[in-house]
Amino acid sequence: MIVVGVVLVLVGVVLLVAEAHLPAGVLGVSGGISLAAGAAIAIAGTGAGLLLALPVAAGAGAIAALWLAIAARGALAAQGLKTSAGREAMSGRVGTVRRWAGNDGQVLVDGALWRARPSLPEEATLHEGDEVVVERVTGLTLGVRKAEEWESQWS
Repeated sequence: MIVVGVVLVLVGVVLLVAEAHLPAGVLGVSGGISLAAGAAIAIAGTGAGLLLALPVAAGAGAIAALWLAIAARGALAAQGLKTSAGREAMSGRVGTVRRWAGNDGQVLVDGALWRARPSLPEEATLHEGDEVVVERVTGLTLGVRKAEEWESQWS
């Protein structure tokens, strides 16, 4: 009986740790139940009465609930973060045309020169010094459009 209780406690701890890495709720709840039940079974298996097993199970359940609340709070906070690097972060950035000839050119965005093409065919009339907004990234080429006055960096 003690072995079953210890195994349930270990399974509960593993599930709670897994919940911290893969937040879904199900693993944490299962882990909390397993931890509390395992603690109660292990204590009852040693010959202790219900008077000791219930408070220990309640304490283990409270610790599991606290762990689950902390993991859920961290997961919710991470969902609200905006991408700050990589392709996904380029959309919406404002840059300056450095060179433009025909239907493509180079733009300076966040201190780096990028190859650029207009997002729309009618936007092909960009000139050196124009401010542009990145609308998409295709490979290493930015799709840009002329920035509106309210989007300008220097306003």
